[in-house]
Amino acid sequence: MNPSMVDSLLSKALKMQWLTVEEGLYLFEHAPISALMSAAHTMRMALVPNNEVTWIIDRNSNTTNVCVANCKFCNFYRIPGHAEAYITTIDEYKQKIDEMFSLGGEQLLLQGGHHPDLGLSFYTDLFSTLKKLYPNLKLHALGPPEIAHITKLEKSTHLEVLTALKEAGLDSLPGAGAEILSDRVRRLVSKGKCGSTEWLDIMRTAHSIDLTTSATMMFGHVETLLERMQHLALIRQVQSEKPKDAKGFLAFIPWPFQDEGTLLKKIKRASNQCTADEYIRMLAISRLMLPNIINIQASWLTVGKSTAQLCLYAGANDFGSIMIEENVVSVAGAPHRFNSTTIQEAIREAGFVPKLRDQQYQNRPLPPQLKTHIVA
Repeated sequence: MNPSMVDSLLSKALKMQWLTVEEGLYLFEHAPISALMSAAHTMRMALVPNNEVTWIIDRNSNTTNVCVANCKFCNFYRIPGHAEAYITTIDEYKQKIDEMFSLGGEQLLLQGGHHPDLGLSFYTDLFSTLKKLYPNLKLHALGPPEIAHITKLEKSTHLEVLTALKEAGLDSLPGAGAEILSDRVRRLVSKGKCGSTEWLDIMRTAHSIDLTTSATMMFGHVETLLERMQHLALIRQVQSEKPKDAKGFLAFIPWPFQDEGTLLKKIKRASNQCTADEYIRMLAISRLMLPNIINIQASWLTVGKSTAQLCLYAGANDFGSIMIEENVVSVAGAPHRFNSTTIQEAIREAGFVPKLRDQQYQNRPLPPQLKTHIVA
């Protein structure tokens, strides 16, 4: 390690100058974790200058578990015709949304598989129906791979599909299905999903119609460290291209691959070996490589309370959702749980002030009688 090189690169990052892929890799491999954490926290305080950590009450529900993408890291999906295949009904949504509102939530994170028979009209009808039933509901739904799938089914364009979904009630587009934005990696782990270029183009299109989005990274499987840095650089570039009055990516959320029972682990291609040190390094590098994305979220669901708390001193300013319901990452071995009481306690324990937020990362008041769901 060259200490002067580390200091020079950290100084460059703190001036909000873009680190190159090679410079990010050098810092990840050579910078002391204390220096990385300190620099990332300094940048966080420059971009989000307060002692607050935001969190949200929402529910992660699924339209369907039927999927033809065959991702090797997914235990959630079922092939068409499987005995356990389902499509969620309106009555089931009503029960889920009623419970969410009773617990103080307002956002439904709605995702599902690439069902071969569910085209654009299915989703526009669903979104408009839910919005008529619940005018105050915020829909954070689908993701670029699902948009690509619907576009292919309809022989349409990303713009036409996204515009129709927005008009039907879509409020923001999650950064789902990014994994690692390298076609080499995607061929190995998620061959049935859109390629990296299409994923990025869909996000560009969403930003062009002022549809806010988030960006993610699932790391720690078959990718190289260089490919992780390239992923960050691609996200940063797309954010730089958004229209001036658009928010673009509201947040970046990195999390480690969860391997329990996955085909990727069974064929011995990858297993979850991410340590707390590696996750904190990755989160800190994300903050330093992404000066144009304001919010960085610590994935307590996958790394646990203690590591997520340390991340609040390594660039993170958001603790994400209490996840009243979550069915995808959990079935691959993510065991951690919070409710509205314990997530606030964890933030306070770390030395920060918890602030409930809305979908657009704006603070919202705590409901006067905040109920707490039972954590299984």
